[in-house]
Amino acid sequence: MGAWTDGRRDDPTPCREADEGLFEIIARDGRGRLGRLHTSHGILETPALLPVINPNIKTIEPREMWDRYGIGALITNSYIIWKHEGLKDVAVAEGVHALLDYPGVVMTDSGTFQAYIYGDVEVGVEEIVEFQRSIGVDIATMLDVFSRPDMTEAQVAKCVQETIERAPASITASGTTMLNGPIQGGLFKHLRTESAQGMSEFDFAIHPIGGIVPVMERHLYKDYAKIMLASLPHLPPNRPVHMFGCGHPMLFPMSIALGADLFDSAAYALFARDGRLLTPWGTQKIETLTEWPERMPCVSACTPAEVRGLNKKEKTALLARYNLEVTLAELDRCKQAIRDGTIWRLAERRSHQHPALREAFLWLSTSPHNKKLNLQFLEELVLDDRDAARDRDQHAGTWEHAWDWIVKSQESPRKGGEPWGGEDTHVRPHINAAKKALKEHWRPQNRGGKGADEVLIAYGTSGPWRERLSDLMPRLEHHCPGLEVMIHTPIGLLPYSLEDLNPFTHIDGPQWLWRRRPDLAGVREELGHYGMGEHRIILVDLLGDGIQSRALNALRDAGVLDEKTSDEVSSQPLEKEERENAKLRIQRRHVADKMVLLFNLKPEFVKNLLKDSTFVVNRLGRVKNALLSNGTHIASPRLTDGGLSLTDGGAIEVHAHREKTMPVGFEMIDDASYLSKGLAWVVVNDDAEPFVRQGRNVFHGFILACDSWVSPGDTCLLVNLKGELLGHGISQCTPADMQHFQKGVAVKTRGGITL
Repeated sequence: MGAWTDGRRDDPTPCREADEGLFEIIARDGRGRLGRLHTSHGILETPALLPVINPNIKTIEPREMWDRYGIGALITNSYIIWKHEGLKDVAVAEGVHALLDYPGVVMTDSGTFQAYIYGDVEVGVEEIVEFQRSIGVDIATMLDVFSRPDMTEAQVAKCVQETIERAPASITASGTTMLNGPIQGGLFKHLRTESAQGMSEFDFAIHPIGGIVPVMERHLYKDYAKIMLASLPHLPPNRPVHMFGCGHPMLFPMSIALGADLFDSAAYALFARDGRLLTPWGTQKIETLTEWPERMPCVSACTPAEVRGLNKKEKTALLARYNLEVTLAELDRCKQAIRDGTIWRLAERRSHQHPALREAFLWLSTSPHNKKLNLQFLEELVLDDRDAARDRDQHAGTWEHAWDWIVKSQESPRKGGEPWGGEDTHVRPHINAAKKALKEHWRPQNRGGKGADEVLIAYGTSGPWRERLSDLMPRLEHHCPGLEVMIHTPIGLLPYSLEDLNPFTHIDGPQWLWRRRPDLAGVREELGHYGMGEHRIILVDLLGDGIQSRALNALRDAGVLDEKTSDEVSSQPLEKEERENAKLRIQRRHVADKMVLLFNLKPEFVKNLLKDSTFVVNRLGRVKNALLSNGTHIASPRLTDGGLSLTDGGAIEVHAHREKTMPVGFEMIDDASYLSKGLAWVVVNDDAEPFVRQGRNVFHGFILACDSWVSPGDTCLLVNLKGELLGHGISQCTPADMQHFQKGVAVKTRGGITL
């Protein structure tokens, strides 16, 4: 229980001089991202926690935070140092790192929070920034104007405007020091947006979201979420977002899922002084505990009762270490969740552990265009808003813009199973993205013939359906060429041609999920998206043996097959040539629908391209390679996620049939004008061209323009300013990322095209 006495870690290695101040993304899951902030005191990996250090009261020594806990950055208050002569003299003479005995990244606050607490500070706007620069901080903070919860809209608007007006002088005073540009606006969402848009015009390094401490103190987590979505979509993505004053681990998953990169915490020490323990699900008092909520290293050899017996100073120090360890552990969970593609699911689980957090999550995930919408809940949200009159008119549009900002950043399809989480499953952003893409791109073939006015809905069990229907589908293809076959999954209908597509086919849950008989009204509504709302619905249960008989009987009962034909289909196998031709058409449809869905291609173009195409299949009948009539290998369906991998030959074919003009700029679009325009183009500069042709990745800073519909995980074509094809790859980012970032991989190149 004594002080930390183990060995010291090496001091950090400075970043490359050319990289100082740059931020890069190394992994992402939607808006959640892992990044690196490059500084002269090391490369800070994000999301990161910056413990708050009061230079007068060090509950845990900064050096211990570096040596024992590996904490890469901390935050202290420059106003306190400036006002305290003894601290100021040391900081000016030796630097803030020496003052704190800390080798990592040091951020300083400006005194804005002190102005909120005490009413005013005695330092000037430029003076406090110049002082921070003079003591060698890595990241300084301008003196913004804090907006209190009791202020009127007009008063908050004045705070926002005054903060924006202070920005130019603050930027000048900071020199080469990275500077925080806080976002204010109180609880007024339009003012948060105005603040974000105004501050983004200046050359800040980081954007803290300020004024949220009063919101968190009152557990107004729904307002906290609204503040984030009113601010973050309007900030340059290459600047980390810092949730100023947010240090409770319970809020980390939701915050990170929405795009937060940095947090600071005084809670680890403040709560410890009050005998309170932080947990990912709330706060507990040590007086009530017999066992530890989580057994952390610092208390592995003692019980809560033994800690209660310590003197005040020892108890506070030990509980502060406990709180810090719990906080860091939750941050690590979030980081791993981003790597695993499960950050939204982690936020979903945490939302069930506090009623106010659950309310916030429901507000986030209750979409005006989501068919699982709880209309009463949405109405309550609108009426409960503090700017309710404006929200009644603008809520749906404002919310949809923010939700689309989240959905458009999702990668789909993705690998791995999708654990069922009740109704929350339907509103996971990547599932929303997958369903949206399917509804926008896929359409029935409308070939005519038997079954043209019917749709067969198979249900009753999970996949793989290709194995269950391997004998039936060629027969249906031959005898009922107009019939569409769809699979009823727990998250919606899926065309049989896409029967292995993630996430539809990878829902992990109890068997009753798949056993549920489809709701005909819901099915008909879904079919309406594909122009089949008036089709007759034929249900077939796939559970157990005799699937073929059940299907044929259902088709006969519906009048699609007469009794003679039905008997013929069930009793007589297809001739070898008939069967092979039917299987070939099924394989062609499988690849064609994936090209339309995942490559954004026109169905007519794909149909002509795949005319007389052949396919290489594995021993289980799955298509491995798609070959054109001339033998060119153009694409390969992926076994892991049901996606489609483009080849060099496929890239050349798709590029050659581009109809849209060269992209200009990087703007994302909000309408459907991008549909069927083909794979997005990413235009690189002359310096990058030879490297792309060699198959090297495309880095930020070398991109001149891109099509507005590119998103993370999308296949894209790499071209030069003449529109010549250089290669193809997988986008790692959004158009806004391509526009603003100057470091990191933008596109992972999968093939270079030589001259």
